[in-house]
Amino acid sequence: VVLTVLCSLAFAVAAQDRAVVLTGADLTQVVPPGFYFQGQTAPTQMRNAAAARFGAKRYVIAGMVDTSGYSADVRARYEGFLITDSVITINGSKLGVGAYGFGFSNDGKLNILDLAGNEILSVATTRDTQLRRPRPLLMTSAGDNIRLYSGRQYATIAAR
Repeated sequence: VVLTVLCSLAFAVAAQDRAVVLTGADLTQVVPPGFYFQGQTAPTQMRNAAAARFGAKRYVIAGMVDTSGYSADVRARYEGFLITDSVITINGSKLGVGAYGFGFSNDGKLNILDLAGNEILSVATTRDTQLRRPRPLLMTSAGDNIRLYSGRQYATIAAR
């Protein structure tokens, strides 16, 4: 009996950390209407925003922003924001709690930037040729993890 209870508890804890991609009112409740980056605030493109919940209260939020007010060199590196309220890994590389800018580069990388525009993490992305309807920004569940897509390119985000 004790073994059954322990196995059940382990399964329940694992299920609580399972990634759930948010939609509808749950999504709009957590996505900010705008984001500060390098001295400017840009509005969030809600049609290109996504969020996932790990467990009961751990979130990862991403959104593209209108970068028209930024200089060309910033627009070339910065597409949107990534917010996490717990430590995560992106393709196995650790990223701490915080708010970040991000950009997918033409050479197959996801670059994470601090709010001053300094690159703090760069990971190789994977091309998903099976994705039926690529979008500028998309999150999908992948078991206990999520995939953050830009078109067909994605990086895997996992809770730690």
